[in-house]
Amino acid sequence: MGYIQKPIKSKHYIQGLIEEGEHEHQDFKFQISDARKIARSISAFANNDGGRLLVGVKDNGGIAGVESDEEMYMIEQAALMYCRPPQKMEFATYRIEGKTVLKVDIKRSGQRPVKAQDTDGRWKAYYRVADENILADPLHVKLWQYSKGDDGAQVVYGDRERLIVDLVAASSCGVTVDECMLQAHASRQAVEQSVIALCRMETIAFRYIEGRLMLFPATTD
Repeated sequence: MGYIQKPIKSKHYIQGLIEEGEHEHQDFKFQISDARKIARSISAFANNDGGRLLVGVKDNGGIAGVESDEEMYMIEQAALMYCRPPQKMEFATYRIEGKTVLKVDIKRSGQRPVKAQDTDGRWKAYYRVADENILADPLHVKLWQYSKGDDGAQVVYGDRERLIVDLVAASSCGVTVDECMLQAHASRQAVEQSVIALCRMETIAFRYIEGRLMLFPATTD
């Protein structure tokens, strides 16, 4: 597994990133002390649209600085040993206020779900929502798995699928799978299959609202 280390760059660039604060594509880390914990962040960014870690930066944006070689080694171990499949990242170091800040770029994975191993040995998929890494909903994981194994088979669009599309279109705040089950008078398994089919057709899409997986029209911003 290869890693790319970029040379030290302008401090003005990294200052601009820090001023953005933490968000969907950026996370601050004071230091790296637990490879399994950082694997969750790698999983979350890789399962979303990618992102970056700024290591040596406090939650409030203050510069703490790091020993970049030690931090890179720990992050490499997290990506190789505690992420499945292993992830490739790019490192860049910056000198600011006499201290070193390490930027770690994590790309969206082409093989989702990317799972991280917890201390109990179980593998779990995470997802980045706003400035948090949350445990991915099991239905979201199923969608990734279906997409990964897509062999070009036709997707069925029947009465149940039309009902779900109408429910989603009529709501401005999203619809849950449970609500779809109630309206469709169908089992969870049947509704989940329909939801996955509609997501694959790019008719509806998942969004997390306060940690809950909600269904929205695919074109909703």
